[in-house]
Amino acid sequence: MRISVQAEAFDPGAEVNAFTATCAEAAAANVGAIVTFSGLVRADDGMQAMEIEHYPGMTERAITEIAETAQRRWSLGDVLVIHRHGRLTAGEVIMMVAAAARHRKDAFEAAEYLMDYLKSRAPFWKKELGPEGADWVAAKDADEDALKRW
Repeated sequence: MRISVQAEAFDPGAEVNAFTATCAEAAAANVGAIVTFSGLVRADDGMQAMEIEHYPGMTERAITEIAETAQRRWSLGDVLVIHRHGRLTAGEVIMMVAAAARHRKDAFEAAEYLMDYLKSRAPFWKKELGPEGADWVAAKDADEDALKRW
């Protein structure tokens, strides 16, 4: 399992290739499927940038707990979560998850679970910056509703 909360940009393709190579080398993991998801900063309503804040240590622990729960629930061979913080502009990669499992159904479900819980439970604070100033991003009912299926 690898959890990274970082300011630096990353290459999702390179991360997927490295993750896949690690899973392929670990024959004991018995991995037959890998599902990945990468999120980009959207340019909604004239937003020019987003600032993401977190508490180092606390954020990594929370994400690790989410990933460990996914590993137990779906018997995952491996998990990768990368989430950026700091100032990001529209179109930049903000995060990615990867879930490796024996079968595709478990990998897909685990990746969705990770995304739903990262969106709602990982301790990040996001501020959208636009021509009218800055606004903190509020929690959305739809994100909370997504957790009910798990």
